[in-house]
Amino acid sequence: MIADNARRRYALALLCVAGFMVILDAQIVLLALPSITRGLGLSADGAQWVMSAYLLSFGGLLLLGGRTADLLGRLRVFMSGTLLFGLSSLVCGCAWSPGVLIAARAVQGLSAAVMAPSALSLLVNTFEEGHERNKALAVWSGSGGFGATAALLIGGPLTDILGWQWVFFLNVPVALLLLALSPLLLHESRTEARSRAYDPAGALTVTAALVVCVYAVVEAPRAGWLSARTTGLLAAAVLLALVFIRIEARSGAPLVPLRLLRARTVSGANLVVFLLGACAFGMSYTLSQYGQGVLGYSPLRFGLANVVMPVGAVVGSYAGQALVTRIGARPVAVGGLALVGTGSLLLSGVPVDGGFVGDLLPGLLLFGPGLGACAVAGSIAALTGVGERESGVASGINTAAFQIGGAFGVAVVTSVALSHSGGPERLAALTAGYRAAFTACVVLAAAGLACALALLRRPRPLLPRGRTIEQARADASVAGEPRR
Repeated sequence: MIADNARRRYALALLCVAGFMVILDAQIVLLALPSITRGLGLSADGAQWVMSAYLLSFGGLLLLGGRTADLLGRLRVFMSGTLLFGLSSLVCGCAWSPGVLIAARAVQGLSAAVMAPSALSLLVNTFEEGHERNKALAVWSGSGGFGATAALLIGGPLTDILGWQWVFFLNVPVALLLLALSPLLLHESRTEARSRAYDPAGALTVTAALVVCVYAVVEAPRAGWLSARTTGLLAAAVLLALVFIRIEARSGAPLVPLRLLRARTVSGANLVVFLLGACAFGMSYTLSQYGQGVLGYSPLRFGLANVVMPVGAVVGSYAGQALVTRIGARPVAVGGLALVGTGSLLLSGVPVDGGFVGDLLPGLLLFGPGLGACAVAGSIAALTGVGERESGVASGINTAAFQIGGAFGVAVVTSVALSHSGGPERLAALTAGYRAAFTACVVLAAAGLACALALLRRPRPLLPRGRTIEQARADASVAGEPRR
């Protein structure tokens, strides 16, 4: 038998491998996209949909995936998502046409929307709230940094030597390993029987709202932010969100209990995570375009040069969790966003004939640790005080905030770069656009910092419906706990 402490450590490692795999796949496909485009004869629109199909299903279904884990069992749902992720990755690698690849990527996004929140929910329920859970969340956040680092390091060589198919085949043995070890290391958990009713109307409306919102944001740079299509889609997303809130207010078993959304710290933390994701994805996308499009870096050289940023994020996540335990989430999130904004500001001055050490490294040395620290502080704030019954949906909200924020950030920097890329000289025009895009990242970081200052406070436990603070205190006294 495995000792309990050792089991928890092994369980954490397994869950982090799952998070690592999801992040690795998203990043590595970005590096392999030019080869995929050539190999399958994709058009420019088709190449975009290799990424967008994954993003739509992933971002749109995260809340439903998290709630499904609460209702059906977090281990069961995690293993089902892992199996589907492995199978869809196999189909992606064997794709014989653009349509097959895009459809398989949509299924891959669906499986990631099941895996990510159920894995995070299993982590939350494995470790007690406080220092132990904070350390586990830091390791979880760090696994994302390792995934991004690995994608930068192996994406180029894997594509050049074995072919683009292997960026997908790589997932298959990892998925098999997770499926073999999960029953041995993870314990099943779910909501109590009286709370396991379904909310199909809520699930339908919130999923539709998220899908429509993500689609509007992804397409906005091409259609125009003020076009009839974009404004109509965003209006439809808002309308669906209002219908969803009305349904949840009347439901006896809501998909998302509204007290989660009304809790100031929880909603504020997720807003901070949304803006952090927008800044992080927007900066990474702009940096990749500048490095390869202006400086002429190959994918391999670019990955090796910029590995300092995800490594810094890993360091920042570990330092951040220790500081959250001592001083709280608010100052850590504020400090992290200040570093992220300053790093983006330094990058906003990149020249046409720039170099890595003088023009990119200073900004990345600040951006990476700030990203890691703010990410772990936001996750801790968003999940602290959330009961086991709603840990899956709370994890889904937190993951969705970062991913949908990322889609928003990429759309924003793309639009800004295009609008500032005029001029007769191609490289100078591109550089002007990328400078403006980095400046947009500064604005996103500043908005996140303002939200952290205004909304993050010391969290209070979320009480079940019908319970008052005095009743909770009385119960604690009966159980022998001190009244506070």
